Amino acid sequence: VLWAQRSNAEDETKNLVFLTVRIIDPEDVKIDLTSTHLVFDAKSGGQDYHLNLEFYKEIDTENSQYHTTGSHVFFLLRKKEKEQEYWPRLIKEKSKLHYIRTDFDKWCDEDEQEEDNA
Repeated sequence: VLWAQRSNAEDETKNLVFLTVRIIDPEDVKIDLTSTHLVFDAKSGGQDYHLNLEFYKEIDTENSQYHTTGSHVFFLLRKKEKEQEYWPRLIKEKSKLHYIRTDFDKWCDEDEQEEDNA
């Protein structure tokens, strides 16, 4: 699981979480996305995969979306609250999960995001 984010205190469309679930040729994909959780189940190569994440803060499910490609499921999640500060982590739990990593291809630092949006 890879993730990155953006935040903006004035523009809710710029309060985003990018989430990528890497899974080769997923089958029987089941996604349950709520304001506080993502539950993902799929099969790949005869193996079952399960992911259950409780987000650090709430997301806006009505304006969030996802799509599946051959080897990834991409989520574009909108944060519910407009705020300038980044979330300190993706999930509510403080412990690090070995399968959640920063997506450096999509990441930008808080002080760089205004330059990126200009």
